Amino acid sequence: MDQDQQPARLSGVAVFFYVFLPFAVGHYLSSLLRTVNAVLAPDLVASLALDSGQLGLLTSAFFFAFALVQLPVGIALDRYGPRLVQLVLMLVAAFGALLFARGHTFLQLLVARAVIGFGLGGCFMSAVKAISAWITPTKLPSVHGYLIAVGGLGAATATLPVRLALRYTDWRGLFIMMAALLACVGLLIWLLSPRSPSNADARRPTVESILDVYRAAAFRRTIGLILIPHSVFFGIQGLWIGRWLTDVAHFSEAAVAYLLYLSMAAVIFGAIFVGMVTEWAGRRGVKPIDVAGVGITGFVLVQAAIVFNYAPSYQMLSVLFTLVGTVTGIEYAIVAQSMPPNLTGRAATCLNLLIFVGAFLVQAGFGQIIGLWHPSFLNQYPPVAYRVAFGVLVLFQLPGLAMFAWRRRPVKCALPPPIKEEYEVGTLRSTR
Repeated sequence: MDQDQQPARLSGVAVFFYVFLPFAVGHYLSSLLRTVNAVLAPDLVASLALDSGQLGLLTSAFFFAFALVQLPVGIALDRYGPRLVQLVLMLVAAFGALLFARGHTFLQLLVARAVIGFGLGGCFMSAVKAISAWITPTKLPSVHGYLIAVGGLGAATATLPVRLALRYTDWRGLFIMMAALLACVGLLIWLLSPRSPSNADARRPTVESILDVYRAAAFRRTIGLILIPHSVFFGIQGLWIGRWLTDVAHFSEAAVAYLLYLSMAAVIFGAIFVGMVTEWAGRRGVKPIDVAGVGITGFVLVQAAIVFNYAPSYQMLSVLFTLVGTVTGIEYAIVAQSMPPNLTGRAATCLNLLIFVGAFLVQAGFGQIIGLWHPSFLNQYPPVAYRVAFGVLVLFQLPGLAMFAWRRRPVKCALPPPIKEEYEVGTLRSTR
């Protein structure tokens, strides 16, 4: 059968069960393992006597390895297709989970966490690449929203359900189960998903092939607004929002697990809502980047409320952080819509490279900042440490918002006759 004709022969139901669902389950497990340390932090600290800097470094090793693998994975996706790439990477992640379960020192767990991040580095992009090959571009925002919602379900599973599972096993047993699930999902993707047409002309990993993505004006505009907030969202919700609830709000471990569950569950509804609103706005001429600008403004305001220690609503702020922060996921849909099909894999991974390098810096740097203060005898850091750390994050996000507002400003100038000038935002056309 001609592979180029395959997309036209798959029904919507077939695309859901054979394309979306298998890859979405892989993304589900990736999100679960990315955020599970937020709940396991007390157990890991107790087992290894970690300080805030070590805890931040251990958790952020996932992001660092995740970032390193992005460019090779992107080129492999364009060349070999998501089906084969995901099988190999999921088996690597399963091996890393086994290493983590057997680790007994900080260094062993650090290496194992990095191997897990390396193996899961292709989950989201493989899903984006596979989905983009089988649906129309106008449906991408809503479908990406559903995919991010599945990731939110994985993040939610990493909170209260994991805490409940720890009643029957320890964190080592949990990672053994994760290893088995990762291997099974990799095989499921290989067996169920249809072959995508491979691109024999995909370039090898050269500087020139990567610059094709970064030269795109739409790509640069998108990351200028959303990159840092997206990095903050991933870096903080995967670890420090839980520690903030423990150290500043003084909630119990059970209460923190419950609030994290609500927060991550909010990602599900937030992602679906963002996708639907973006599609609705698009039909009315509103660009996705403008929807993102409104959402990012709200996200920064939530962080500002944390900086000013809005104490009466610690619970509300923890949920709002993840609910509103979900808007950062629109970044993938904007890039996927604006890039040619032969670059979608590289574009997604170039984007992920920047996001996860940023998330690594946010997660590790946040720990270093609060580590400037001495913890209490309960190993809790003072509220001022978190206020300063969140304040630094807000300051880093303001320039992107300012640049977005500058580009959206109305342009006024005299129109010399007989040439009639037509103005759009950021665009000047002349007609005679």
